[in-house]
Amino acid sequence: MSHAEDFDSDRRDFLYYATAGVGTVLTGAAIWPLIDQMNPSADVKALSSIRVPIDGVEVGTQLTVKWRGKPVFIRRRDQDDIERARKTKIEDLPDPLARNANLPPDAPATDENRTLDEKGEWLVEMGVCTHLGCVPLGGKSGDFGGWFCPCHGSHYDSAGRIRKGPAPENLPIPVATFIDENTIKLG
Repeated sequence: MSHAEDFDSDRRDFLYYATAGVGTVLTGAAIWPLIDQMNPSADVKALSSIRVPIDGVEVGTQLTVKWRGKPVFIRRRDQDDIERARKTKIEDLPDPLARNANLPPDAPATDENRTLDEKGEWLVEMGVCTHLGCVPLGGKSGDFGGWFCPCHGSHYDSAGRIRKGPAPENLPIPVATFIDENTIKLG
């Protein structure tokens, strides 16, 4: 092989690599906007967590807020609600799992695993029936003093656990924490 042929071979290799490199950069530049548009928008990121003031919620009442396009029930339970929920045995529940995003998925549906505080006064749960997505009625409705979904007859107790009717699961508990004694953060 002569020096000229060796030079041509090196030149050809360089051109192949340079062309491949430029092609890769241009392809990446063309595809990036398509990939970037799949990221959540600023308004969606802003709603990923909200702070809810609870200082006006009296014992025995409920506040409903909208989070991620769905209702969230925040109930400040009275002593009767707490005692009734804590007396319920896991074996009596159609769904024995807590369904609490703050706990492991296999946590049992005890009242203590469904409330936000140790005393059991604060219950925060998604306000969507687990049967077909209706919004249950609150105000100590239904046969168990919790929520009642009139659409198909699901009854939830004062801890949001399904007790009777077609709903297959307890009302889910979202990620929630106390920021201070007057504010709950969802998400």
